[in-house]
Amino acid sequence: MEYRICSRCIMDTTDPDIVFDADGVCSNCHRYDEISRARLIPMDERPARLRQLVDEIKRKGKKKKYDCIIGVSGGVDSTYVAYLVKELGLRPLAVHFDNGWNSELAVSNIEKILKKLDIDLYTHVVDWEEFKDLQVSFLRASTPDAEVPTDHAINALLFKTASKFGVSYIINGQNLSTESILPVKWGYGYYDATYVKDVHKKFGKVPLKTTPLMGLAELFYYMQVKKIRLLQILNYVDYNKAQVMELLKEKLGWTYYGGKHYESIYTRFFQAYILPRKFNIDKRKAHLSSLIHSGQITRAEALEELKQDVAPADVLQQDKEYVIKKLGFTDSEFENIMKQPCKTFLDYKTQYRVLEKAKQYRKYFKFG
Repeated sequence: MEYRICSRCIMDTTDPDIVFDADGVCSNCHRYDEISRARLIPMDERPARLRQLVDEIKRKGKKKKYDCIIGVSGGVDSTYVAYLVKELGLRPLAVHFDNGWNSELAVSNIEKILKKLDIDLYTHVVDWEEFKDLQVSFLRASTPDAEVPTDHAINALLFKTASKFGVSYIINGQNLSTESILPVKWGYGYYDATYVKDVHKKFGKVPLKTTPLMGLAELFYYMQVKKIRLLQILNYVDYNKAQVMELLKEKLGWTYYGGKHYESIYTRFFQAYILPRKFNIDKRKAHLSSLIHSGQITRAEALEELKQDVAPADVLQQDKEYVIKKLGFTDSEFENIMKQPCKTFLDYKTQYRVLEKAKQYRKYFKFG
């Protein structure tokens, strides 16, 4: 395919499924328009809708120790969620999935914010040899989804913890302002245990005993039987990322870590080294395009940002040495993985078609 870049955002033909209209506007932009029409709450309605939501959470959690579950990673989105729910008078239990890759900065951020906000923490520490085996399996699978083991486990853990503590609401940091665009072939599997298990079956050796997994039947049970609702509370406020980062620094002593989801050493290395060099994917294009759509940056500013290195060269070299050693690779083994033909989730067993079909029944599930 001849190289093209969208005239409205900065997505381009590195997205294998991208399509352009007569004006050069890409399919990601049109998808954003559809989603925003269906799900974006008008700004003038957000305060009232938020108050209504908070009242509902307080009412249902009145006799419980916690009225909501939040995930914490030390990143900006989850930190702001923690700050916001406390400002709204909610009683959250913070949940953290320790996969062995937290940077010192992430740990420091988590400790500082939870202490200052007086929030209890529930941490699930996965067996390292087991999780390492799963991560190595995804690298050997040769798909751009090597972060799925962590992302899927976090989602599963949040629902399992909500069920364990009898809490009806999970509040996460996902939002349309900063995360409205992500091609499916750039990242898939966050709710698909079938995919995770199939990749592990083909390439793994260590049984998955401590890694949280959640199939569609279990998700249905949590949402329809136990009535656990997943809330994206940042869609109910005016979420400006740059302003929020300054607020968190001032109010909580929070420290920025240099890139979206770079609070994890593995994520930083995967997004800044493996994705660009093996898959020709620069996830900043999706992240920055989302900010263009929400009016937080201009297209020109996004293009200028793309000219900068994904991460400093010395940091990438340190990360490479650290990741290779921690995963138990030799240099030649890692380079061999980098040279393997690229695949996608479609090369493995998944519930993709079921999940796609389920989207038309979204109103029957408590997302929002």
